[in-house]
Amino acid sequence: MGNDTNKKEHLLVIFYQDLLEGIRDVVEQKFPNANLTIYRLGRAAVPKDILAKVTVVCTFGYFPDPSDVPNLKLVHFFNAGIDHALGQPLIAQTTIPITNSAGVAGPPMAEWTVMNWLTAAKGYDHMREAQRQHRWDRSTQYINVHDQVGKHVGILGYGSIGRQIGRLASALGMTVHAYTATSRVTPLSRKDTSFIIPGTGDPEGSVPSSWHHGTDKASLHDFLALSLDHLVILLPRTPQTWHLLGVEEFKILSDNCSAKNSGRRPFVTSISRGSVIDQEALVAALKSGQLSGAALDVTDPEPLPPDNELWDMPNVHISPHMSAVGVEYIPRSLDVLKMNIERLEKGEALINEFTRGKWH
Repeated sequence: MGNDTNKKEHLLVIFYQDLLEGIRDVVEQKFPNANLTIYRLGRAAVPKDILAKVTVVCTFGYFPDPSDVPNLKLVHFFNAGIDHALGQPLIAQTTIPITNSAGVAGPPMAEWTVMNWLTAAKGYDHMREAQRQHRWDRSTQYINVHDQVGKHVGILGYGSIGRQIGRLASALGMTVHAYTATSRVTPLSRKDTSFIIPGTGDPEGSVPSSWHHGTDKASLHDFLALSLDHLVILLPRTPQTWHLLGVEEFKILSDNCSAKNSGRRPFVTSISRGSVIDQEALVAALKSGQLSGAALDVTDPEPLPPDNELWDMPNVHISPHMSAVGVEYIPRSLDVLKMNIERLEKGEALINEFTRGKWH
């Protein structure tokens, strides 16, 4: 059924120039019977004669004019977040189904998160510098390294990425607390309905020891007061989340940390959108010792200016918005698309479908 379905579609897959090498074979293997166009996007737009035939578009950020794609039935984004696309006519002025790649980035982003936790907790930077200097350093600073057993992690935004982080955190002996915008009081409401890579995530929502929800400051403050040792930020960029975490929030987080009596303070991990954090407030909290450190895969602005003081802070790890990147990403995203082409033909509900007019 899948192959027959694919043959009925004209699939346009658009990559940026530096992503094309090695990808063609992957796409052809996933859709062996489709009418397939793989287009490397440069300075020129996709030719209109191609667009006129297309029924499915798979893209990072190319948006054809709706009038140029009269047969279009589905737009699939390689991205998980599509806030960059919301104002485009293809999204804002049509009812063409839109799907994203939620669930695809869970493993690499969770591993990036845990890597930074352990790098900070074990004094890895100091060890690496000693190795670079060929120095056998058994300094007393290693007395202060610690493990993650018994630590509490609050995951602000418990979607597919948060669920995989929760899974790994639980395996390390940590207690997980989940925060979502809406209430998840029933077992059914706690299930993950997005794309799930087998053997990953928290499909049933059974990992968190507690669930919390809300879109108001009071609810957020109650969550931050849960004696958290780690806060992981996984919220989208919306008007409601802009600078959601600032001076007051970092103080609440710090004052209620479970390990504060031992001198440690919370560690913040930000891997969704930099604008969720008031960056000046973050810098101040790191300088004052309210926070023990931060791992930032996203900043505000991006790229982070070379003269920004975050670069030189010893308790901060920065990466250039790449925690999701890996050789597995594109094939997994194409798996979501393949599944949805089959569902579309059968008249079934799509997985990872974006709901217009609703902030996620």
